[in-house]
Amino acid sequence: MKYSQWIGIAAAVLLVVACFLPWTFHPDLNKSFTGFFSEENNYGKPGKVFIGLAVVATIFFITPRIWAKRWNLLVGALTVAFAIKSFIVFSGCYKGICPAKQAGLWIMLGAAIIMLVMTLVPDMKVGEQKN
Repeated sequence: MKYSQWIGIAAAVLLVVACFLPWTFHPDLNKSFTGFFSEENNYGKPGKVFIGLAVVATIFFITPRIWAKRWNLLVGALTVAFAIKSFIVFSGCYKGICPAKQAGLWIMLGAAIIMLVMTLVPDMKVGEQKN
């Protein structure tokens, strides 16, 4: 795809922005959790991991080498795997109370999936073979 690198970079930026948005609202605590905040840090800070993965993916999206595109596929797969794990952890019910899923959680998951799809269709020119 012609614009796959730019869409991938935009998805990486969107992933970082989504970490600052509210992911879930917990009615028993009357608090919203984000990628950087959870009550007593029970769920950790996945936003830090997403920022690191997004920076590495952006560097690989910019680098016009085949090895960078291959490594970016690994980074994209790790990002989606960690996004699914974070989605399950943050949206899971506990003690009969289910948190309300907020927009940031869905944006985080969608941006990670878009990043993976854009790593599958890099904009690389195939060189001609000489006989």
